[in-house]
Amino acid sequence: MDYGYMLGYWKAAPPAGALEAVQAAERLGFDSIWTSEAYGSDAFTPLAWWGAATSRVQLATGIAQLSARTAASTAMTAMTLDHLSSGRVILGLGVSGPQVVEGWYGQPFPKPLARTREYVAILRSIMAREAPVTAPGPQLPLPLTGGGTTGLGKPLISTLHPLRQHIPIHLAAEGPKNTALAAEIADGWLPFLYSPAQDAASRALLEEGFAKRDAALPPADRFEVSVPVPIVVDDDVEAAADRVRPMIALYVGGMGAKGANFHFDAVARLGFEAECVRVQELYLAGRKAEAIAAVPTRLVDEIALVGPIERVRDGLARWEESVVTRILVQGDLRTLEAVASLRA
Repeated sequence: MDYGYMLGYWKAAPPAGALEAVQAAERLGFDSIWTSEAYGSDAFTPLAWWGAATSRVQLATGIAQLSARTAASTAMTAMTLDHLSSGRVILGLGVSGPQVVEGWYGQPFPKPLARTREYVAILRSIMAREAPVTAPGPQLPLPLTGGGTTGLGKPLISTLHPLRQHIPIHLAAEGPKNTALAAEIADGWLPFLYSPAQDAASRALLEEGFAKRDAALPPADRFEVSVPVPIVVDDDVEAAADRVRPMIALYVGGMGAKGANFHFDAVARLGFEAECVRVQELYLAGRKAEAIAAVPTRLVDEIALVGPIERVRDGLARWEESVVTRILVQGDLRTLEAVASLRA
């Protein structure tokens, strides 16, 4: 089991002490640092900044949103950062959801699985730099032709020679079909709001994707599964759980419209459908404090590690026996030090 440090996206401002925590993570033996984006801070800029102050940790987006950038722009950014960091980039991608894609980026949200497949194919083609890039579409055709265009678009090849022709691409996926897609076309899977209780089902979905995997990709035994896990070390279990409840309530209740919230669906599949309905009703009604309080401790225990250090150590055993290959620790510097002590 590897361990990374998940910093996520910023809230109102850059997080205090982030650089020191990143450098501590490298010193403590964590293999990677991970950022994300929603509709505020972006995923790549912090990696470039913190990457300049580190030398070993991998620099990973977990996740960069597909609709935030064209595939060509994402490839340019990843290849540039890969050069600057001496080959430390992991490119984690996700489709986000219709509220953000249509409301923030002003992009349509049709056929996310097909769009993901085409997007990754374009990335692979650009990074391979074997020929001018073309893509048949229909979601993301290159060059773009038809009404409203000049007709002057031409296939191009990157002027930048990639440091690595195969930058690892990991796909965020919560549903069954996109989980199988990750195993088919990517180098790793990024579940969210995940529980080791899903292990058997997850292995079956990954095997479904591996059966269709292109032989040109790295073999399935090198496939990575990296999961963000909130970790709170505190002698008081309920106090520790209280620090995780707001995140669960936000994603289950407020990150997506009713009936189109992938995070709600992921947690409901863990056996908490009634609880999810209640949390969502309260959150959408503006009763956020009640929504947070409605998150049961046993749900926190499914997707997080909370409580005294001995309880966290015991809980880790479930994750180590699962399909997960890397835990992305969510927490402060004290948490990083505690996790490092458990690994010593």
